[in-house]
Amino acid sequence: MKMIERRARVKRFFTDVSIYTPFTKMIVLLVVLWLAFAAGIYQAELGAEGSAIDSYGEALYWGVAAFSTAGMADIPTTGLAKLIGGIWIVVGSALFFGAIVATITGYFMRPMQRPHKRIIDTIEYNLEQLHDLNPDELDLLKETVTALIANVESLKKKQSGEEEQGES
Repeated sequence: MKMIERRARVKRFFTDVSIYTPFTKMIVLLVVLWLAFAAGIYQAELGAEGSAIDSYGEALYWGVAAFSTAGMADIPTTGLAKLIGGIWIVVGSALFFGAIVATITGYFMRPMQRPHKRIIDTIEYNLEQLHDLNPDELDLLKETVTALIANVESLKKKQSGEEEQGES
């Protein structure tokens, strides 16, 4: 049973990351730009004397090595290739590390953006303002709170009934 729960949690994590964070979009953008910049480097280095980048595959490798700051990339020989490479290093690094930071931030900030959190914050704020209400507003508040409590109890019973059915 624990293995099934663990798989469900892992699946929910990846679903949350792919839906509620910019990770997927940024990775797709990063790959598209990597392919385009590698093509640009390859074209700029094509036929250049002393160039170590003489195939598209080597240009792809150069693109990964350059933006990952590994320092393992061959230096382009032409001025145009150096310009393209410099832009790629800045853009690729920003997108790669930006995707990581944005994903982590988005994932951990998501609970703060959930509607139920806003509802609770609104209720807490309004409780702090009780002393400003007149008797009619207090009566209306009492009726509203009574209805809210009834709805909460109903939802709790419904959810506990669903959990019991799930266990059987």
